[in-house]
Amino acid sequence: MIKRVKITDAAKAVLDFLTIQHGEMMFHQSGGCCDGSSPMCFEKGELMINETDVWLGNIHGCDFYMSRDQFEYWQHTQLTVDVVEGRGSSFSLEIPMGVRFVIKSHMYTEEEMIRLTPIHIGEISELDR
Repeated sequence: MIKRVKITDAAKAVLDFLTIQHGEMMFHQSGGCCDGSSPMCFEKGELMINETDVWLGNIHGCDFYMSRDQFEYWQHTQLTVDVVEGRGSSFSLEIPMGVRFVIKSHMYTEEEMIRLTPIHIGEISELDR
């Protein structure tokens, strides 16, 4: 199966630091205001997930969600969460560290499209994983 979302080692290191400080984490990419389509990192459960969100997978122990309208745009693209220096303008937990999470993308080939991991609409239970 081809994963829909991945994470770099540099982003894992930031996520590890945040997990020590805040506990379990989650990502959401809304495509809204502030940093636009930058992935935002929250304490797990801090952001309410509902039928307007799509679960793309789990990266480094964190569920990754995207708003459904964003998914319509990004569904043909593999996302990789990375981190860069510089302060973003979002509510994501890494911002005070002087870094921000960013998305790098790769368009799926036709072969990859038929081997993608399934998505889930709205909140998923532990049994669905």
